[in-house]
Order: sequence, then C-alpha cells, then structure tokens
Amino acid sequence: MQGRVHSTESFGSADGPGVRFIVFLQGCPMRCRYCHNPDTWALDRGTLMEPAELLDQAERYRSYWGREGGITVSGGEALLQPEFVAELFEAAHARGINTCLDTSLAPFTRQQPFYQAWERIMAACDLVLADIKHIDPAEHRALTGHSNENILDALRWLSDAGFPVWIRHVLVPGITDNDEHLRRTADFIKTLSNVRRVDVLPYHSLGVYKWDELGIPYTLRDTQPPSKERVENAERILGAAVSGLPQA
Repeated sequence: MQGRVHSTESFGSADGPGVRFIVFLQGCPMRCRYCHNPDTWALDRGTLMEPAELLDQAERYRSYWGREGGITVSGGEALLQPEFVAELFEAAHARGINTCLDTSLAPFTRQQPFYQAWERIMAACDLVLADIKHIDPAEHRALTGHSNENILDALRWLSDAGFPVWIRHVLVPGITDNDEHLRRTADFIKTLSNVRRVDVLPYHSLGVYKWDELGIPYTLRDTQPPSKERVENAERILGAAVSGLPQA
C-alpha cells in the first residue's frame, strides 16, 4: 500500500515523547483559521510512499531516539488515510518501533469501512496526540469549518478503550482563550480516564506566508500571540483536569 506523504522531519522533539521521526501525511478535512500548514490540505498532492520506505528512512536516525522515541504520523490529517496508517504502524511494531498518532480526530466514525482501519491503527498505536480545537460546537465550526461532535466521540472511545492520550489546545486570543470555554474543556477532559498530559499551544502566525503563496485569505492577520499570563491561565485551568489541582 502507498500513502500520500507531504514531508518528513528527522528530529522531532515536540510531537510525542523523546526524539521522533515525523511523517506528515497529505490531506486534511479541516480548515482551521490558524493552520500553519495549509499546503497539506489538498488530497491529491504529496509523494506516494510505501510503509517500508518510510521506516527504512526513519531507522537511519534510530540511534538518536533513546528509550522513548520512535515515529509520529501527523498531517494534514493522518486519519484521512487510515488503511495506510494501519499498515505503517503494524510494520513499525514488527520492527519494535514506538508509534504515535497526531490527529484532530476529524475523520473518526464508528461506521465501516473506517472503523475497521481505526481498530487496526489503535492495536498498533502507543500514544495519541489529540487536538481539542474548541469545546463549543458552533465556535468549533466557525474556527475549523467542521463539527466537533465526532471528535469528542472519538475521545470518549479512546477513554473507554484505555488508550493513553495527550490533549493539545491552541490558545488563540479572542477565540479559544475564553475562561468559560476553557473550564468547559477542562470539565470534558475530567470525564476521560486516559489523558496523561494537556499542552497549551500559543497561537502564532509563522505560517501566514503559506496562505499568501496559495492565495487563501488569512482572517487572523491582526491577531497577536497570547500573553504569558493568558497562557499560564489556560495551563492552570486545563492542567487541573489532569492533575486534580483546584481550577484557576
């Protein structure tokens, strides 16, 4: 099987534990207003590669991974190519390679044929990095162009199955840094039994040039990164969902 690969990164240090080889797959169903990789959206681009090709490339750097490192499959949205991810992860486990899935969970459904591939992926997945873009359904759609109903359902599925998850939340001033919404997000996370970590990712505009090159209007051009105080506030509120500390 071949997958459409946008690019790879040899020494990723922010996409799972340890040093990791990152595979960015092509294609994404979301249109997040702050996306820093809009060049990954199109489904018909990228380089066709087989799992063995990617793993052979990844293993050149295996000596740098340490005990916790491995490969992370990201995007775009990796779950748009579920059969390929399943085959890649199965082949990685056969080589004794730790696997991590970085996903928005937007393609998740309990319907076939996706669900069969999803179960295969999870059987060979060691960690899921999952985004909660926005807890409010209407605000989520305004931010991403996509519903969050199936995304929250996927997180419940992962909790019921006991798969370890790290939650990520991009903090965008005026959009995702509202204290009420942060507390609602924390309340949801508290219902999950498998969340090991919550990361607050400050909004940045480093990818704006890609929007300009693609001729896509960037609607957050005047939005500034959040202040240190607002980042720390979000970390207190969301971190309490995992640590059990009192909320801010």
